[in-house]
Amino acid sequence: MRDGLQAYCKECTAEYYKERQEAKGRAVRVNVAVPHGHKRCPQCAEVKPHAEWEPNQTSTDGYSSYCKVCRADRNRRSYFKRKYGISMTERDELIASQMGVCCICLDAPAVHVDHCHDTGRVRGVLCFSCNAALGQFKDRPDSIRRAAAYVEGNAWKPTLVAQGVYRLPS
Repeated sequence: MRDGLQAYCKECTAEYYKERQEAKGRAVRVNVAVPHGHKRCPQCAEVKPHAEWEPNQTSTDGYSSYCKVCRADRNRRSYFKRKYGISMTERDELIASQMGVCCICLDAPAVHVDHCHDTGRVRGVLCFSCNAALGQFKDRPDSIRRAAAYVEGNAWKPTLVAQGVYRLPS
């Protein structure tokens, strides 16, 4: 209005808004009384003290929208979707199909998603060491085969046949 006041009180406006949103089939968040020094997380619906929230200077109250636990969970889920194109459920299904162990060493627990850097296709879930080893070999099968032969005792050293002429093992 011209005088700077609304035509209806806050309670009536809130009730009207709630009715309109429910008529559209949308859910309206219930307003919960929160004690001073606390905040309610919309994901877990728990009221927690400010110590359990990340600071965020851009928000009106100075804290992030979700508590630390829920925020970490949301970040983890969005990371797997963005980086690998899979959900946490699909990752858990991969681990279950591998019986919880690394595909390569068959010993350590599978925790790291392995993917092809060229196509982005997820190959499986590996332990930290095996995933790092593939990265060190730059996903090159020929290097990995030579490394396996080296570990088995078959050295891939070239032998000098003549001046400047080397023979590679077959």
